[in-house]
Amino acid sequence: MLPGPDHVDRAWGHSDRKPQVLVNLQRMYNTGRLAGTGYISILPVDQGVEHSGAASFAPNPEYFDPENIVRLAVEGGCNAVASTLGVLGAVARKYAHKIPFIVKINHNELLSYPNKYAQILFAQVEQAWEMGAAAVGATIYFGSEDSDREIVEVSEAFARAHEMGLATILWAYTRNNAFKKDGVDYHTAADLTGQANHLAVTIQADIVKQKQATNNGGYNAIKFGKSHPRVYGELVEDNPIDWNRWQVVNSFMGRAGLINSGGESKGKDDMGQAVRTAVINKRAGGTGLISGRKAFQRPMAEGVELLNAIQDVYLEAGVTIA
Repeated sequence: MLPGPDHVDRAWGHSDRKPQVLVNLQRMYNTGRLAGTGYISILPVDQGVEHSGAASFAPNPEYFDPENIVRLAVEGGCNAVASTLGVLGAVARKYAHKIPFIVKINHNELLSYPNKYAQILFAQVEQAWEMGAAAVGATIYFGSEDSDREIVEVSEAFARAHEMGLATILWAYTRNNAFKKDGVDYHTAADLTGQANHLAVTIQADIVKQKQATNNGGYNAIKFGKSHPRVYGELVEDNPIDWNRWQVVNSFMGRAGLINSGGESKGKDDMGQAVRTAVINKRAGGTGLISGRKAFQRPMAEGVELLNAIQDVYLEAGVTIA
């Protein structure tokens, strides 16, 4: 199911999603520079909690101010802005009707020592609804010791969100030390992340956020779990677009849109890396990019330029489905 202007109708028009969920999904697809294309560009800024305020905003302290976060999304032509309850709540009356809000309801708390990777609820679905948000977002660390609780907790939250008419977006991340084997990191392997996506849509995520696959063969390397030989060569050839496509396939064959994360800011080559990620995502049948640190860890004008460069990939007819 490839992206297109009628994606909400084709993907969810015959589902159990309430009309208000469809309204909020359509509102996201119809906002910003990519409005009406079936593609999505989202600015996510929850890193102040996920990575600490200092690590996230010291490179550009103006983004300690919540309004600048939302302004960047608006001026950058994004479909939506995703952030914490505190950030979005601080400016909701001014901006909730101007750009769709995605309230991230759980986070990893990294102030306790030693650090542990466990997503805990920081917000309630009702609070997102009351501020006029279009959707809620949540993270699950699939494969972690904490994954059982997170799956149950987020599944319950997503059920409540759909009941109240909000769309749902899952950050479907893998996390397990066993996913690093013989010097190779398989946290972004196509087969493992593909299964994380499949679990995400099982609890009714309308959109799935996933790190773009950088290799394949995670199941074979860790020698745990179940896969199939056809995933290694026949159904998934050894190239980035096919790895990314397997992530799309596991998202109910593209019915739930796959958005890839933009990754951390690495300096001068951020623009090239972001554009490359967008090209791979689009050619694989993905729905868009959710890029934060590359955009907000630089002056706002440069952040807008980077977001626009990503969006230009999805507006460019010459970049086709592979």
